Amino acid sequence: MIDQLTISRILDASPIVDVVGQYVTLRRSGASYKGLCPFHDDKTPSFYVNPARGVCKCFSCGKGGNVVGFIMEQETLNYVDALKFLARRAGIEVKEKELTEEDRRAQNERESMFAVNEWACRYFSETMQSTEDGRAIGLAYFRARGFRDDIIQKFQLGFCLDTWDTMSQAAIAKGYKADFLVATGLSTKRDNGTLIDKFRGRAIFPWINQSGRVVGFGGRVLDSRTKGVNQKYINSPASAIYDKSRELYGIFQAKKQISKENLVYMVEGYTDVISMHQCGIENVVANSGTALTHPQIQLLKRLTSNVTLLYDGDAAGVKAALRGTDMFLAEGMNVKVLLLPDGQDPDEFARQHTSEEFREYVTAHQTDFILFKVQLLLAEAGRDPRKRSELATNMLQSICVIPQEIVRSSYIHECAEQMNLSEDMLLRECNRMRRRYLEEQSLERQREAERRERLQAQQPQAEADDASVPPPAHEAPLAPPPEAWTDMPSAPLPDVPADLLPPHDIPTTSGNISALPDGLIPPPELRDERQPQLPDELLAAAPAQPQAVSPYPSELERAFSAAPSSKLTEIELLILREVLRYGSDTILTVAPDGTDTPTTIAQFVADQLAIDGLNFSQPLHTAVLHTALNAISRLGAPTPDGHSAADDASQPTQAEARQRTYMQAFTYNADLHIAHLASDLLSERYQLSKLMQTGETTDIGANISHLMLDYKLEILNVRMAALQREIKQDATAANPQRAREIFKEMADITRIKRAMSDLLGQRIM
Repeated sequence: MIDQLTISRILDASPIVDVVGQYVTLRRSGASYKGLCPFHDDKTPSFYVNPARGVCKCFSCGKGGNVVGFIMEQETLNYVDALKFLARRAGIEVKEKELTEEDRRAQNERESMFAVNEWACRYFSETMQSTEDGRAIGLAYFRARGFRDDIIQKFQLGFCLDTWDTMSQAAIAKGYKADFLVATGLSTKRDNGTLIDKFRGRAIFPWINQSGRVVGFGGRVLDSRTKGVNQKYINSPASAIYDKSRELYGIFQAKKQISKENLVYMVEGYTDVISMHQCGIENVVANSGTALTHPQIQLLKRLTSNVTLLYDGDAAGVKAALRGTDMFLAEGMNVKVLLLPDGQDPDEFARQHTSEEFREYVTAHQTDFILFKVQLLLAEAGRDPRKRSELATNMLQSICVIPQEIVRSSYIHECAEQMNLSEDMLLRECNRMRRRYLEEQSLERQREAERRERLQAQQPQAEADDASVPPPAHEAPLAPPPEAWTDMPSAPLPDVPADLLPPHDIPTTSGNISALPDGLIPPPELRDERQPQLPDELLAAAPAQPQAVSPYPSELERAFSAAPSSKLTEIELLILREVLRYGSDTILTVAPDGTDTPTTIAQFVADQLAIDGLNFSQPLHTAVLHTALNAISRLGAPTPDGHSAADDASQPTQAEARQRTYMQAFTYNADLHIAHLASDLLSERYQLSKLMQTGETTDIGANISHLMLDYKLEILNVRMAALQREIKQDATAANPQRAREIFKEMADITRIKRAMSDLLGQRIM
């Protein structure tokens, strides 16, 4: 099989917009791109590509997926061949191998390190909010910087107590191994084997990767110790899950806005990013003082090709603006530079201005990088011929790496005018430099290939040991699903060898009750001959269902046997959208004994279906609800008020982490159809019919209750329409008994609809 490291490299080198753009002419539309669908005869653009999520979707024929799925469909390839196709396109060598026990152990260790980091992030936040020193030192520091509480929660900022091992001992008490605390850099080990907290006495800035997982931490020393300290900040060391040269601070919080505005602001530090978010500028990231790297640029290029560098107006800021920008140009990105006034940094400037003022200043004062560099170097060179010659050489070195010939020619023309030099001469010199640059790049690739071959010949596992360990299973490309949803509108994807499927524990279902989770088993009195009966031992193990009394179970069961209507399917999608957004949130329901009982949104939907012996009309919809219930069972139930057992002040951070983990059960699901449907329902491009575009109430419980009533009402409408068609047939005239049964059932349905209309607060005709 293809190892995860190679798969990760292939995906990094295959932005979905670039790959799809080779088959479809794409135009930007908001945060996405759109074009004519390549899978059917499309007359108007209905094919959308979302670079932030890395998915594409045709809203006409329904086909879509990630970059691998697109190539599978477009080139009629299986999963492995599609990866090889993308690898050849990116110039990546693919060597297949069997997954060894060592590889599996390495993946398990990565997941353990992620788990330790997630716990530490919550611990630091709770410590700052719930301890006396945390509030007096850590929280006071962030508030002194002007950060609001919601911004502190958004970035999950925290504080580590200034003690030797409080955090380490708390982690050990929670069952986390000391080896993983040391591996992640949270603790250091003494010679006698005891642990020391690395970040003790520091304000904590978690590093969250693009997938929303905590990969490392930055810690800032506080109080008077900052005076004369050369290293105010320390960071997590390089590890199997964290490499600072491959990460950008704030990318998780910024990625959606970067894609939407097609622009990213790059700053230097943590507080610059946080202050700009508080100002209302969210499309901002920081490289935190490290030299710009190719993986960081690739990370940004997936979202946008437009970069504005924001730096201080002093000499250090100018130097930072010139550092590493040729790498942006080599990737064909559009780079602008903005130096802030009066020596201010982005943190100070953002705190003194509104978002509108900030954007106006950027628009008025940002400068194209090449022109900025020309003006800067001209001021330094003055009228000295030798310095002006060096300036021309310096400029051409930056211009020659730009891949677009037209852009290079435009810059050369502008430089010739600015420096009063011959344009033909500059063009010839630029072409000579570019040939040399391309030769050097080719030689570098050849040397890298030879180095890999040499290492593999010496020790087969050397390359895997030297390179960063592959990403976790949920960050790998979603493998094609088993043949469970052949009734889906999109064409079934080719089969995939079982050893290529990522591990997951969310089963698919075929839509009948025997495949449903415990939470969807209806009470015995509501089951009928239409539904397969479960073994007695399974029924005995199933949790007790709420004994709510329904005045119309038999009518709903009979109504549901009719063919589902398009509106019924649409209401199901509305319900699932609420389950995706708020499924792990808790509401209070009334138990049969009259007491308020807490339950999650997802379980409430499952209970409402079970009470009336119903399943969703589509097996895929049932599987999505099944996924939600499984995810919630792994998360654990919150307390009755919707909070965990932690202190209330720290709860928003925990709630965000809980919601993020819950969402990953869908967006990173190994079943592509579940992942696609979740992406569609959460996508800004997802459109419901005008009939269903109703205003959403902010009361989640009331909203989902209303939707469930709407759903059951539509089932009755479908049944009523079927009865009306039957009564019009001549066959009922010859069967008076059947006609009487139909009229009685229609009267029952009308009575039930009238009762439901009182609950819905609307008139049902």
